[in-house]
Amino acid sequence: MTKASPVRAATKATDLLTLDDVRAAAARIEGAVVRTPMLRSQTLSEITGADIWLKFENHQFTAAYKERGALNALLHLDEEQRARGVIAASAGNHSQGLSYHGRRLGVPVTIVMPETTPSVKVMQTQSVGGDVVLFGETFDEAYAHALELEQERGLTFVHPFDDPLVAAGQGTVALEMLAEKDDFDCLVVPIGGGGLMSGMATVAKALKPEIEMVGVQAELYPSMYSAVTGDDRPCGGDTLAEGIAVKAPGAFTRQIIAELVDEVLLVKESTLEHSVSLLLQIEKTVVEGAGAAGLAARLLEQAQHAEWQRGHGGIFAKAEFERTPAEVGKQALRMFVPVVHTKRGVAGFFFTRQNPGRRAKGPVDEVDHPTGGGYHEVDALVEGRDLFLDRCAAVYGLYPEVAAGGQRCQFPTHLDGQLSGRHERQTGGSTRPGRREDLD
Repeated sequence: MTKASPVRAATKATDLLTLDDVRAAAARIEGAVVRTPMLRSQTLSEITGADIWLKFENHQFTAAYKERGALNALLHLDEEQRARGVIAASAGNHSQGLSYHGRRLGVPVTIVMPETTPSVKVMQTQSVGGDVVLFGETFDEAYAHALELEQERGLTFVHPFDDPLVAAGQGTVALEMLAEKDDFDCLVVPIGGGGLMSGMATVAKALKPEIEMVGVQAELYPSMYSAVTGDDRPCGGDTLAEGIAVKAPGAFTRQIIAELVDEVLLVKESTLEHSVSLLLQIEKTVVEGAGAAGLAARLLEQAQHAEWQRGHGGIFAKAEFERTPAEVGKQALRMFVPVVHTKRGVAGFFFTRQNPGRRAKGPVDEVDHPTGGGYHEVDALVEGRDLFLDRCAAVYGLYPEVAAGGQRCQFPTHLDGQLSGRHERQTGGSTRPGRREDLD
């Protein structure tokens, strides 16, 4: 049922997965899966300079969104298919979601795993009703064996991600999110094989075409990134985000993602580790590496901004504030932004009221300084001087000194205990390091 057929292969992927399909899946699985909470993280929002909302799919019975798609696929089986049973190749959350709902519906479930699968995963799948078959040394060998058993036993193969029914089930995550909050600017979604992103992007772009869809992969497993960008990168290694460590993305899902997703980012292991740690410390929630990939992407964006500033000898900027009658309760900000050449091209940075901490998408990015650096003057609005200064200090390591009256301020540079003489020469500002205790 769920294995790609020649007819499907010849059909446009976006015709096989629509908003109506996801809405039908939501109605079908309602009451059998948890409508998980979505909460704003005040602390993470303050740390990252973005309005961070988290969808707690770890509240599902099997602790993952995967059971949404697995259940939707199971509910499409006819009576004969239900009696014969289903089969899948998976050593992760798909195996548990399929096994759990299969047992609940009275559908036999066979799961093929590599012989190298940790015993705890085998036992977890068996405990929720799956009949585990161990075969081969790699996932590819286990997958091939599952296809053989499908034919031999007359079973129905349920793919973990490369299927419209599975992706429609996963898309119900976005349906719930946008029903609760319809003014998101951007959804950041982990990508392994692409089932979750395909479903969520289908919903989000149909309901709000201007929304930005950003996918995230572990840098060690950039399979979907390579598929949609043409930048073929090596794939493999030990990653904390094993849930999205997929070497070959889906043929169906890559078409959806290529058409609907704005960008796919790659995050390093250190950033994933930091994100897992932050979620534990701040949200008191233990998540796997794949679940922390969205936060890792935001931290990556900050690191990229800091990288080109550090490359100029330190982190520095200067700003002038003055009250404007037309903007009651706000401050006008004129900020002279360092503009430098990086591996990614010329980059500039400034804060805006709508998106504090976002990379400039205007003339700053277009400035060309033959010497490799300089300042570019931009105007922006922030919701008050204190908010701006806090962002600089907490996120980008800028420790401000505010002159008497608070109308003018200088940002002395301080980076890893070393001061930049360049800062004093170019800005005329003090090079005395900021006081870290002021941030507490």
